[in-house]
Amino acid sequence: MRLLSQSGLHPSNCRLLDPREAATSGAGDGEATILLVAFESAGHPLDAWIARAVELVRDAGGELPEGEPRISSGGEQGARSGAVGAWRSAFLNAPYLRDLLARAGVISETFETAIPWSGFAEFDAGVRAAVQRALDEVCGGGSVACRFTHVYPDGPAPYYTFAGMGTQGAEEQQWAELKEAASEAVVAAGGTITHHHAVGRMHRPGYDRQRPDLFAAAFRAAKQAVDPKGLLNPGVLVDPA
Repeated sequence: MRLLSQSGLHPSNCRLLDPREAATSGAGDGEATILLVAFESAGHPLDAWIARAVELVRDAGGELPEGEPRISSGGEQGARSGAVGAWRSAFLNAPYLRDLLARAGVISETFETAIPWSGFAEFDAGVRAAVQRALDEVCGGGSVACRFTHVYPDGPAPYYTFAGMGTQGAEEQQWAELKEAASEAVVAAGGTITHHHAVGRMHRPGYDRQRPDLFAAAFRAAKQAVDPKGLLNPGVLVDPA
């Protein structure tokens, strides 16, 4: 993923699923990490881009399960078959599955962050261990999975999912405890409290620790100018005046 992100190829989709995430979505058997890479263009063939991406991945030890890359035109359904199709279907169905799991008493949540490539390995190990400890303490066990949703030349955006069985009547409190443990683990290990899902009240404590005081002062002044009565989302990024 690092090689691809720094290659200048700019794939339109580039996602990495760890073995548990791959198995959960039906994209893998739980034994291997799955990398989904796609290029698209309405103006020129993409054979050279795909060939170079495959070369980079193979140089890093990756394998193509089907041998050579499959290049599909706009009229084909290649993106909806195999591991890619399985992941796509699971991704679109995730909100419905989450609601079903909640009705069955399962506590599940996702959280995302960003970290430089140089610190990812240590960061990932620390976050997984901390969230697993919290699951063991709060739910008596559970699972943690990870995927990369976005990648950049300077680092990835890991997106974690955890799940554990809740206790009837205490699910909300258990969810809050797990969410707090996950947020604390991310900040303590040097990751951003969030990446693309904004801040919100749940991320506010971590955000306050990471954003500069000078920025908060400037933001308060701007908000006071355009929202003097504090009607717009009071208390989300800064406390009301």
